[in-house]
Formats: sequence, C-alpha cells, structure tokens
Amino acid sequence: MRRLLLLPAIALITTLTLIAPTHAADQPNFLVFVGDDMTWTDAGCFGNSEVRTPHIDQLAREGMRLTACFTPAPMCSPTRQALYTGLFPVRNGAHPNHSRIHEGLRTMPHYLGDLGYRVALTGKRHFGPNESYPFEFLGKNKNPDFDAIGKFVRDAGSAPWCLMVCSNQPHTPWNRGDAEAYPPQSLTLPPYMVDTPATRKGLSQYYAEITYMDGELGRCLDILDESGQRDRTCVVFLSEQGSSFPHCKWTLYDTGIKAAGVVVWPGVVEPGTTSDALISYVDLLPTMIEAAGSTPSDEFDGRSFLKVLDGSQQQHRETIFAVQTTRGIIKGSEAYGIRCVRDGRYKYILNLNAENEFSNTVSQDGNIFASWKRKARNDPEAAELVESYVRRPEVEFYDLESDPFELNNLAADPTPAQKDRMAELRSRLNAWMAQQGDDGAATEMQALERMSPRSADGYRRWRAQQRRSGADSAD
Repeated sequence: MRRLLLLPAIALITTLTLIAPTHAADQPNFLVFVGDDMTWTDAGCFGNSEVRTPHIDQLAREGMRLTACFTPAPMCSPTRQALYTGLFPVRNGAHPNHSRIHEGLRTMPHYLGDLGYRVALTGKRHFGPNESYPFEFLGKNKNPDFDAIGKFVRDAGSAPWCLMVCSNQPHTPWNRGDAEAYPPQSLTLPPYMVDTPATRKGLSQYYAEITYMDGELGRCLDILDESGQRDRTCVVFLSEQGSSFPHCKWTLYDTGIKAAGVVVWPGVVEPGTTSDALISYVDLLPTMIEAAGSTPSDEFDGRSFLKVLDGSQQQHRETIFAVQTTRGIIKGSEAYGIRCVRDGRYKYILNLNAENEFSNTVSQDGNIFASWKRKARNDPEAAELVESYVRRPEVEFYDLESDPFELNNLAADPTPAQKDRMAELRSRLNAWMAQQGDDGAATEMQALERMSPRSADGYRRWRAQQRRSGADSAD
C-alpha cells in the first residue's frame, strides 16, 4: 500500500503537461533569496524594531508581506528539497536532514527549464542526489558569488531566468557582521528565551549576522537595478526555518516553521500590501510555473498562490502541515518524530516518540542552553522552559491568537469547542499522513536510509558511543 501511495510523486516524470507561453517577453524573471536559519519575527518589517534589515524592509514597502508562510520542516535539507520539488518531505523522500529525494523526481530546474528558463543557484545547496538538481551553479562554496550573479544577469539578455540566491547566514556560527551594533544588555528577549548573559550575547551575534545577510540581499538588488531588469523580475525573499535558539529550529512551533516571506513583482503585486493567507514552501514552485505562463500539475503537493499575489484571492490553504525527523541529525535522539497541522488559529502537534528525550546540538553542548539549565536550578520559569524543550507530551494543542509563542499547552484541559477542533485537526493530520505514505514512528526509524551514507554513518557512530557510555539511557 505504501508503495502505491508514493507512485503519484514518481509519476510527475511522465504525466506533467506544460503549456508554454507564446514568447519569452510574457515571462518574468525570478530572483529568490533564501536566508538560512532565521526566525520569521527577526526583521524590521515583521515587527522586530531592534534588528536592522533595511533591504528586506524596502522590499516590504515595494511589494507584499506574506505573514502566514510556512516551511514544511524545521531543518535545512528537507525544507529546501520541498521548495525545489513542490512535494512535502516524506513524499519526496527527503524528510531527514542531509537527505536525498527519490530517484527520478523532477525539480525546479527541470520544470522551469522546460519553459525556456535559465535556472541557476548560488550559495548553499544541501540537497541530493546532485543529478536530480541540474541547476547552473554559480560559485563553489556556501556563500553567494556576487561577481557570478552579475555576469549571469547581464548575460541573460532577453531570455527569462530564475536565480536562487541561498545565503549561509544567519546559520551558526554567528561570526559575520558587527555585533557591537547590538549591545547585549539593550536587547529585548522573546518570552520563550531564558535571560542569561550567554543568551544575550548569542542574540547580539545572531542579529549582526541577519544584518550582514540583509546586506547580501542589497547587493543582489543593486545588480538587478544595474541590469535594467528590475521591472520584469519577480523578487522573493524567504527566511527559511527558525534560528538555532531553543524553541526554534528543529521544532514545529511557529518559531521553527514560520517564514518571513516578501514578494515584489512590478505590475502584479500591489506595493505595501500584506496577506495572511496560509502558504507553504511547496506552493512556490507551482506559483512560478503558473506565473511563467504554464499550468502546474495537480500532482504537486503545492498549489499556486498567484491569485493571492495579484490580489484577486484573499485565502489559499485551510491548513498547514509540517514534519520533523530528529533521527540522524547531529547529536539527535534515537527517534523523536514530530508532525503538526495548523489552521489560522489553532495548532495540533503530535510527538511520535514522546517517551524519549528530545536531543540535538542545542541541548547537548550548546552554551546557551547550558546557561538555561544552570539558571533553572533556582528559577522555576527557567526550569519550565528547559523541561518543555527536552520532554513533551504526546499531544500539544495551542491557541495561537492568545498564545503566539506556544507556551501554554491546552491539550490536557481544552474547552468543549477546543476539544472538537482538536479532533478535527487530528483527523486532518491522519489523512495527510496517509496521503503522504507517512507511517509515523516506523517512517522515523527508516530515516537513515534516506540520508547520505556519510551522514548516516556519522550518526550511527555517535549513537554507538552514547550507548557505550550509558548517556542515552533516557531514550
């Protein structure tokens, strides 16, 4: 049965019908800039008055802010591969980190290439196998190559192009930018953080790297302006999953899966607008295909939100889904799978391995979380934040209107109306998992089979060392 559920994804190779536009002049260019490990709240135009993001903020004035945009996973590799395939992580095969999609699946370079586009990528890749992603690669490292970007844009001429600019910022280590511009004691901490000197120092360094990343975006926009192609280019900024602070990356809280999204498209997107339509990363590729004049296949998990961008439609999805696979990540738990479904107000989280302790580099050896644990010895609020990060019940349920940072789990004592909504969301989650071929805990245990051999072997060696030392007795 599971094999049959995966067949529609493979069938994309043979069943997609593309309707090419009449001429290239009708097709916009696409410049998509992705920031790495940045919590969605941490830009000026998304409500953070302390971090300096002048270029993101300028894009927001020129286009549309997407205030309910979500990644399908809170880790780099699954998120990016969902973006490039239009399929959710379990269905495309890349649900663990350092993973690869199923052999034969088509990706962004295939679809847009069929429509006459040059499709290039510069900066971070983090996908596999390489042959499934025939981008025109600009530069050889994780950082964008701006000389190569300039040459690519200048050489394109009248042909349409798509350029993915994938920054490695503000991914740890936070060592870019001017941290002195953010004095630690002057910063306001969100309520999910424990106030310690290590937290404040880390936040200062993280904000500095966001500003550095914003400068990279600015250089891309300057190149675009100098080329004279700004008016025919759709510019998209996405923040990817959350930062490496506890409660963010590797979790399915909004600070882990919500993305800051901005779209500027002269003549299509009205400047200075905002949309709260529920949108997923898997929706971007179908939107680009439709914007290029073609009809995206209905076998994508994603759906075009072009009508949201042109203002003719206010809503898009009823629910958002996301997955987290901790098995295989550096210093990760033997198994700690998480699934969630979210509507416009409530979120239902299912912890598939709630009997285990949630583990990653943050909880194992991060100096910030270590400072939280030290403070927790004498501070009940700190103790609660520490405990809720590493140990959670099977079900979590949050009212995001009253509790946007998801600190008050209502699952144990919901109102009658909330209980009904919990049941409805669980039913939708079950149906989605079945459609994806997701067998829950069993799928988690197969994660190493979907990873690169090097990453899987490294994880096995670390787990073996943990077992020998008795350090994982909690698992």
